[in-house]
Amino acid sequence: MNIQEYIQNLSNGKADIKKMKKIMRILGNPQDKLKYIHVAGTNGKGSSIEMLNSILMKSGLRVGKFISPHLVCYNERISVNRKNIQDEEIQKIYEEIEPVIKKENIEVTFFEFFTIIAFMYFYKEKVDIVLMEVGLGGLYDSTNIIHPIVSIITSIGYDHMQILGNTLEDIAKQKAGIIKKNSETVYMAQKPEIDKIMIETCKKQQNRLHIIQTADIKNPRVENGFVVSDYKQYHDIEVNLKGKRQIQNASLVLECCNILKENQYNITEKAIREGLKSVIHKGRFETIYENPTIIFDGGHNEQAIENLKETINIYYKKVKKMYVISVLKSKDYKKILQDILEEGNIYIFTNGNDEKMFTDKHLMYAYAKQINDHIEMYEMELEEAIHFCKSKIDYVSFIIGSFYIYDDVKKIL
Repeated sequence: MNIQEYIQNLSNGKADIKKMKKIMRILGNPQDKLKYIHVAGTNGKGSSIEMLNSILMKSGLRVGKFISPHLVCYNERISVNRKNIQDEEIQKIYEEIEPVIKKENIEVTFFEFFTIIAFMYFYKEKVDIVLMEVGLGGLYDSTNIIHPIVSIITSIGYDHMQILGNTLEDIAKQKAGIIKKNSETVYMAQKPEIDKIMIETCKKQQNRLHIIQTADIKNPRVENGFVVSDYKQYHDIEVNLKGKRQIQNASLVLECCNILKENQYNITEKAIREGLKSVIHKGRFETIYENPTIIFDGGHNEQAIENLKETINIYYKKVKKMYVISVLKSKDYKKILQDILEEGNIYIFTNGNDEKMFTDKHLMYAYAKQINDHIEMYEMELEEAIHFCKSKIDYVSFIIGSFYIYDDVKKIL
């Protein structure tokens, strides 16, 4: 079967870690022959992985990277030293695993398929280390059959509550599911009830926990377009990503680098500095058009919107702002609107690039009117909204709410 057709027909069913273990066991458990850094969290996973990828490549390592979602094409999910896997390579591995799937009468989901392909590909490519991002939660995620050198747990907030639970404690327990025996975990201190879960899980698993306190990060600031801070032995570390939250993500990464050095990885301070100063993370506060400035940010939950607002206030507090908002039906559009609506800005609601997947723009418009009837707001198709942004030369525009429209937005521009 053509690989494109096969992928398009894959479902987005519920994760089944037992199924993953069974398939990989039949395939010889290639994932057990690799070294990993496993990253979970509500927000900050992608930024942390991109920072590590940049540092480890500067250190001369061959780095496998597994991420989700993709922005333009699914090949982005699996890469080695920033080179995405090609369809031909996916086809070859599919031909290896197809007999197993058929013989065992196993139906794999879209995410399971790409996780299997990633394990097989990274083993074939003989990578030195794999940066593996959790797809959803952690405990039952398809990626959670590995034994990492380091687990990183970034910020924890409300998202995917229908699957992970309705309290932060429930969500934290899911994220803590990636903590393994005789390994190490890096975690940024948050609410006491969440910290307790991480501490108790690590104790139970005989896992060495590295908790970073806010006070451990010194002199956080923004200089010359970089976020800058001191952490332990590292002073004036510059990060080429926007927003104060990136300082916390960088601290997680620096602590992880210290652990890797203890594990005999040759990571120099020069590689760390160069890696963080040159890191790029597409789709996160990314300037995708200039004159006028149009910025794309795929944040789609309460915590991500708060981070977005904080970043906007650092860089664009006094300018006129316009927001183009597209929200998947699975997300809480009401909470997003409650957080983002402010008088003086313009808001445009769209159906994204798929009316079946995205919240109806009429619903968002009506709810926004209930919140504040004095705000200037419109309903438009996505293409019309982007052209409207380009026509407003005295505004900075922010296209927010979903990563899934990134490719369409770029094409329209």
